Amino acid sequence: MSIPGSLVRKRLFIALSIGLLLFAGLLVRLGYVQLIQGTWLNEKARELWTRDIPFEGKRGRILDRNGDVLAYNISSPTVLAIPAQIKDPAQTARELARILLAPEEKIYRQITKKELIVRMNPYGRKISENRAKSIQELRLPGIVVAEDNKRHYPEGSLAAHILGFAGIDNQGLAGLELIYDEKLRGTRGRVSFEANAKGEKLPESHEQFFAPKDGLDMVLTLDKNIQTIMEREMDQAMAQYDPENVLAIAMNPKTGEILGMASRPTFRPDNFQNVDPEVYNRNLPIWRTYEPGSTFKIITLAAALEENQVNLKDHFYDPGFIKVSGAKLRCWKGGGHGSQTFLEVVQNSCNPGFVALGQNLGKEKLFSYIKEFGFGEKTGIDLNGEARGILFKPERVGPVELATTSFGQGVSVTPIQQVAAVAAAINGGKLMKPYIQKAWQDPDSNKVLKKTKPEVKRQVISEKTSKQIRQALESVVAKGTGRKAFIDGYRVGGKTGTAQKVGANGRYLKNNHIVSFIGAAPMDDPRLVVYVAVDNPNGIQFGGVVAAPIVRNILYDSLRYLKVDKREKQISPKQTPMTTPMVKVPNLVGEQINDIRMSLYDTPLDVSGKGNVVINQAPKPGERVKKGTPIRIYLGDKKQKGD
Repeated sequence: MSIPGSLVRKRLFIALSIGLLLFAGLLVRLGYVQLIQGTWLNEKARELWTRDIPFEGKRGRILDRNGDVLAYNISSPTVLAIPAQIKDPAQTARELARILLAPEEKIYRQITKKELIVRMNPYGRKISENRAKSIQELRLPGIVVAEDNKRHYPEGSLAAHILGFAGIDNQGLAGLELIYDEKLRGTRGRVSFEANAKGEKLPESHEQFFAPKDGLDMVLTLDKNIQTIMEREMDQAMAQYDPENVLAIAMNPKTGEILGMASRPTFRPDNFQNVDPEVYNRNLPIWRTYEPGSTFKIITLAAALEENQVNLKDHFYDPGFIKVSGAKLRCWKGGGHGSQTFLEVVQNSCNPGFVALGQNLGKEKLFSYIKEFGFGEKTGIDLNGEARGILFKPERVGPVELATTSFGQGVSVTPIQQVAAVAAAINGGKLMKPYIQKAWQDPDSNKVLKKTKPEVKRQVISEKTSKQIRQALESVVAKGTGRKAFIDGYRVGGKTGTAQKVGANGRYLKNNHIVSFIGAAPMDDPRLVVYVAVDNPNGIQFGGVVAAPIVRNILYDSLRYLKVDKREKQISPKQTPMTTPMVKVPNLVGEQINDIRMSLYDTPLDVSGKGNVVINQAPKPGERVKKGTPIRIYLGDKKQKGD
């Protein structure tokens, strides 16, 4: 049967149309792949034959307020293996094991892994420059020495709890290194090359270098010199008293800048792996809470003065105890202090006197001021692990709780809260937010990119009250329990603290105290406030005996370093039969050594140099020192006075 021509033509037309449609679809698809997906597919293809060797940018430095380096990165290369490019694995493993001082079989297993790029961990991570050079000189196929670095802390354990530390992968793990990790670490760089499916580098291919971005430098409020002075005294206290721990803080009371902060025991940041985590995880000045003891009396005094509940000239009689709701609260001095002014109550740290101040205020007023001074809340300092402390709930404050809180017992506070509160009490009444990160700066130009400004949280008391507090605290050091912190000419003020520790059973421990002292100077214009607490020292456990001399030494060396002028006027220290009188150093420059020996026969002389005439001396003329203090004199050949 023949098929009509019209039907054939119709079938051909349909077949041709389908073919054209398929061809058009193919063209559309080809155009879509080429024009729309081309870039994406090209990138995917390049990813298949491109290999990257990553390397870290430099982590930003950490500097003290004067630009002294506290943490920085040092070159410490890392060895990488590209297994597909290694020609002789056995020989390569043997050579690497010899240089890296590693087991040959472990190196062999690493370089024969079915992976594109292998980090030689741990033996090839962060190696010395000498070992890196030795490996590079071998020109082993498939072995690459990549630029890398590791964190270095040039001052050892100085400010360890503040700085924290960084890990092997350039990541912050503790302290400021962790808190500001994102800004410090920067971004990675890489070297890219083209390779086949086996990982072998393609001939005629070129390497591309993508530079890393270094992290920013961080400037701290810390002063390395004050930090060093502080930690020196803490180490001395550890050796002398063998306490459970020691903590200290130094702060600028006007700005809230932390100039020094430390804990003992301590650690080296570059050796943290070999230290009990409790040591580096507990930054005691911000983490630890305990009953403050008598240093807290400053807050009660400030509240009473601000509310006009006391005049420091008013009298109070202390029989050695005070009865509150059937409880007998004793003074530390057996038999009491007898009749005394309220200024003497402060000087003598008399518990019954402060109970009377608390009673005059009432619980609402007293606890209102306690909270206004920042207790019961975090200060907001830029460090990890800050505690809030514990205050009585208002409904649980009865007459006894009000009384004990008045002299620093029954509440739990942190050291940084105490420092911030006392700073407010003496700086004119402003509660400052403590801070430790001062600025960010460009690592290349050292240009300051962002600066932290002091922050006033609130006005707590008036300047008038603050001035009275300064005068009262200066009298504590000159005439009261803080006499061992006295420094002639520097007008030191402060308060002692001796607090019983609470055991696991909730009861006070016997002969186990945290002794403390908080001091500031000069009290006419405070530049520095220092707090030291010593936990359970051997021997005498009184803040005025143990902690006050430590604060004195820190203040004395720090104020001299800061070039703070000595004051002509100050409260004269209380004289006792055991007190050594203060005398003014005479001017000996230009005098004959023989004449000096005759006129100062009862003064120890430390003579240096050759000649008969004094050309220099220390201490300087006019300085006040304790009688019997040696005078160092330097001899030369200058003419004597009058010639």
